[in-house]
Amino acid sequence: MFFSMRKVLLVFLILAGFAAAVLGAWAVRRTAQGGSLRDERVISFIRSPKLHADWVLEAGTRCADAPFRMPTRGFIGYVWGDSFRPGHHHSGLDIFGGTAPGETPVYAAYSGYLTRLPEWRSTVIIRIPSDPLQPERQIWTYYTHLADPQGNSLIDAAFPPGTQDVFVEAGTLLGFQGNFSGTPGAPVGVHLHFSIVRDDGEGHFLDEREMENTLDPSPYFGMTLNAEGLGMGIPACLPSAP
Repeated sequence: MFFSMRKVLLVFLILAGFAAAVLGAWAVRRTAQGGSLRDERVISFIRSPKLHADWVLEAGTRCADAPFRMPTRGFIGYVWGDSFRPGHHHSGLDIFGGTAPGETPVYAAYSGYLTRLPEWRSTVIIRIPSDPLQPERQIWTYYTHLADPQGNSLIDAAFPPGTQDVFVEAGTLLGFQGNFSGTPGAPVGVHLHFSIVRDDGEGHFLDEREMENTLDPSPYFGMTLNAEGLGMGIPACLPSAP
């Protein structure tokens, strides 16, 4: 019995040590990528957006000849590939407007065909039949958190639940930034989550929650918008080639 207890304790200590090592490595990696600093910046911006006006990009901003326009006004606080916890990687961009829900407009970043599934309170997705960077493939742009804390939709009335494949031009008003988390009464910070989603090859979008089903938005916006490349920087248009 004594031997068995010692064996159990030894296994526990080994597993605990392994878990600590994994968490430690993740923390070091997140700090090295600027993750902790980005957390601080997001909190600071939400609390005092006027103090950080130089972090803000205007809606409609287009960097040089990049195909996409900024879909909303705000600070890009989190980027593609950010890691909020071990094993997780962020699948898109979080753009914080620094306002209350329902105040900061959200627009289509590129022309395409909009769908809103019947159960979607805060989300729309736009099908782009010909990827502007790789014309032979279809992609989708995904917009979410367009609802208030209780899940009351802030999507424009032109796109009610059940909307299917309606053409919208780049710059079309889609709705307003909100803070619905998916759970009524448990809001997140007011922002737009935007991602570029892969097609399954049969005309359907893949699960946006998995990073491997999404694309690095950097070349579409002409900015460094991935965690590895951005490090501790603040997203801005890249210098034009001479």
